[in-house]
Amino acid sequence: MRLSRKSDYALRAIFMLVDHRGRGPLSIRQLAEANRIPKPFLEHILLEMKARGWVESLPGKRGGYLLARDPAEITMGMIVRHFDGILAPIDCVSVAAYRRCSQESVCRFRRVLLEVRNAVASMMDQASLEVVHQRALVSHREVFSEGFVGGGGI
Repeated sequence: MRLSRKSDYALRAIFMLVDHRGRGPLSIRQLAEANRIPKPFLEHILLEMKARGWVESLPGKRGGYLLARDPAEITMGMIVRHFDGILAPIDCVSVAAYRRCSQESVCRFRRVLLEVRNAVASMMDQASLEVVHQRALVSHREVFSEGFVGGGGI
């Protein structure tokens, strides 16, 4: 699974709103600059998140965007599914974008990819913004831990 740029930017912006919760709105300019997101692209993302009821906007000079719901009610799975559509690594194990494959009845690796889909979906659906916000940031050392260093493409 790989996040699209749109999902990445949506998550960056919404987590900044979680960080800023209770301290008033943030302008699109603030969100765009702090997260290195092109402002026109972010405007479209925020409008979509507003339509979903995840954020709200306040007009005016001191206006901007706020989180519209409790962070415990929004999951990363909801956001990624909205912007990317599916979490499955291949179409023949997707519920939302299922497409029959000529090798389904004999495919040896399909089971592993189904398990990957299930694990990713479960983790993303349990990852509320509140829970994720409370967790420690990932260190460089964790990314390059010895167990994964030899895994090209990880």
